[in-house]
Amino acid sequence: MFTVRVRDHFMIAHSFSGELFGPAQKLHGATYVVDVEFRREELNEDNVVVDIGRATEQLGAILAEMNYRNLDEVEAFAGQNTTTEFLARHIHSCMADAIRAGSLGPGGEALHSLKVELGESHVAWAGYEATLRE
Repeated sequence: MFTVRVRDHFMIAHSFSGELFGPAQKLHGATYVVDVEFRREELNEDNVVVDIGRATEQLGAILAEMNYRNLDEVEAFAGQNTTTEFLARHIHSCMADAIRAGSLGPGGEALHSLKVELGESHVAWAGYEATLRE
């Protein structure tokens, strides 16, 4: 399996509901480092997994919708605890949609799977991965 990984970051504010979250029930901020790994069984005709430039631009566009926002005020996330795990799955879903729409260029349809990891500190991270094929 061949892989390509791109990285970006975003900053948000949010709060959580439920005693499990202790002091994180109050509004607080987080800065996430985001890694997205694209996987492919064979290289395309240009000998790449995916166009790194397009992948980086697409990740930036996805993160721009959340960057510097209070996620408690984002209608799409209403009633959700926007945990690191939840956000990893959300970013994965957005990137998978972009791949299916052709936003990463020709050959994106041959990508096998996608992995998203969010680092919330130097000691804690979470992720989500799934195949892209039906």
